[in-house]
Amino acid sequence: MTRSDFLVEVGTEELPPTALRRLIDAFETGVIEGLANARLDHADVQSFATPRRLALLIESLVSGQEDRTVLQKGPPVRIAFDNEGAPTKAALAFAAKCGVEIDALTRESAGDNEWLAYESVEAGKDTAELMAGIVEAALEKLPIPRRMRWGDRNDEFVRPVHWLVMLHGNAIVPGAVLGIQSGNKTRGHRFHSVGEMEIPTPGDYASMLRDPGYVIADFADRRKKIVAAVTEAAASAGGTALGDEALFDEVTALTEWPVPVTGAFEASFLELPREVIVATLTNHQRYFPVADANGALLPVFITLANLESKAPERVRDGNERVIRPRLADAAFFWATDQDKPLADRAASLKNVVYQKGLGTLHDKCMRVSALASRLADALSLPSEPVTRAAVLAKCDLVTGMVGEFPELQGTMGGYYATSSGESDAVAHAIGEQYLPRFAGDALPESPAGQLLAVADKLDTLAGIFALGKKPSGNRDPFGLRRAALGVIRILVEKDLDLDLADAIETAVVQQPVAGEEQVETREQLFDFIMERARSYFLDRQPDWTQEMFEAVRTRRPSSLVDFYHRLSAVSEFVGVESAGSLAAANKRTANILRKAGAAAEHELDRTLLNDAAEVALYEAIETARQEVQPLVEQRAYADALRRLSELRQPVDTFFDDVMVMANDESLRNNRLALLAELRALFLGVADISRLSPTED
Repeated sequence: MTRSDFLVEVGTEELPPTALRRLIDAFETGVIEGLANARLDHADVQSFATPRRLALLIESLVSGQEDRTVLQKGPPVRIAFDNEGAPTKAALAFAAKCGVEIDALTRESAGDNEWLAYESVEAGKDTAELMAGIVEAALEKLPIPRRMRWGDRNDEFVRPVHWLVMLHGNAIVPGAVLGIQSGNKTRGHRFHSVGEMEIPTPGDYASMLRDPGYVIADFADRRKKIVAAVTEAAASAGGTALGDEALFDEVTALTEWPVPVTGAFEASFLELPREVIVATLTNHQRYFPVADANGALLPVFITLANLESKAPERVRDGNERVIRPRLADAAFFWATDQDKPLADRAASLKNVVYQKGLGTLHDKCMRVSALASRLADALSLPSEPVTRAAVLAKCDLVTGMVGEFPELQGTMGGYYATSSGESDAVAHAIGEQYLPRFAGDALPESPAGQLLAVADKLDTLAGIFALGKKPSGNRDPFGLRRAALGVIRILVEKDLDLDLADAIETAVVQQPVAGEEQVETREQLFDFIMERARSYFLDRQPDWTQEMFEAVRTRRPSSLVDFYHRLSAVSEFVGVESAGSLAAANKRTANILRKAGAAAEHELDRTLLNDAAEVALYEAIETARQEVQPLVEQRAYADALRRLSELRQPVDTFFDDVMVMANDESLRNNRLALLAELRALFLGVADISRLSPTED
């Protein structure tokens, strides 16, 4: 069996830039899975992705499959032969299926069962026979929301496909993928490269595309070059480039031969809010803004051309001509929007439907204001700033600036609130209402902003749940998982000790479609948020486990801050030497009480305790209760569990020496009552029986 490198390249029209990394990663995964399923061994796999191609270089791919032995299982012997030992129709049919005579069949057995079998050798197929199918299957699995057709064919892909390369060693692998016959010719840069280029071997692919093809095929290499070029260009302009990972990824996906271009715009535009300029440059044009050492924006930007121009000044001028009218539009909106106080736009919200069944944006603002007021009262915080902010929160949605730059909703509301004479607390709250927008995003810093963000998200969750449109599977069109995680992060990380169940009830009751299913909606929403809390807590602390989470969740603490403190205490308790024994004892206690049912609900009678072990346990429980209850009330849960861990010896002795289910009914019920008090003492913090895998 020989080995050679294998290359597959799918040449297309320009692929969607925001999806390019996802597409090549999925393509690589799909091909590797296909090779494994086909039993085709190989070494490392290198991926390539540009706007016009997806490609994989598979090193040391075998030339074909190994032969393998296939065992076919036939009918049981008892029905394969009659009483005289002659083969039945079942045996004859199996032999015919295998293409052999009865004598060629063997017998296999397992225990008392025996059946006919036939062992044959399946010849392995050549790699060349299999690769087209493996590649096409991988392409069909790519995460493409909407596929397109081109020409007069029925093939579908994210963009029209124009060429296909499949090389194994120096040999073309025959076959068709998406209606395109394979070959060994690729295409370089759309403008710099001339004609098709024949690839001698897979190992020549990347170097040929670079020279003479003017294509840096490796995504990571191209991105690294872009980062270095943008950084250098910004430094030459006297500053530092501003750009997140997503922007660098997108620019990398837009270019095959990136060349930095430094442009400028009128300094007068710097009077605009910083976020407006950044949004104009990055979101609309994929340019990199430049800031000075103090973080102030400079009237400079860096962009990446996808070619080496003979007249770079014309490229620069062209980009500058594009950005000026956009900034001019922003300046116009900034000026005209401020002609009208933000509060005067509130009436316009009555004409904007928020969501069918949930009223208008004005209705939502009123619900959020009422909920935010309740939250403020619960935390003993001033309610006026947040209720005022809630009333004005959505007013910027009807401004010209947010109409042109939707991503600036909230941000512009904060600016316009300030220019309208609203207090700093109100303006900051409006500007922070949508935080966090994504995983890892900043949280609101002001108290009013935190309350407004929580109230707004809870209202959204309650409304959509009341409509019966909660997320299912991977579908979450309303971003409810993100909203729930935002609520969790704000409450926990900002230490807002709110009664989540009460807040949810208030939010649900206010919905115009709450109806008779309010209780069910509240329970579903609470459970939904707690499931998001599970992921949040376990991701935040890798040493926390599902069992620890469930130990706390069964107590249904309504405050996520309280939940966090209990979970921290349980995590610490697990490290105590007596934890395993006490967890097992608690599980045993829980099982005994569950099986006893109503019999376990009797009052404990001290005079019926006659065994030394049960007396000792009773006294230990009473002493522990006096010390533990104040600790639980103070939420010193770790101290409480440390104190409870001292019960190990009397608990172990009790189970060793005392027969709980005594024949005497009064003794039995009294001992069950003692165990109920023991369990209740531990349940003050968490159900630690969840930490033990043992069964009674």
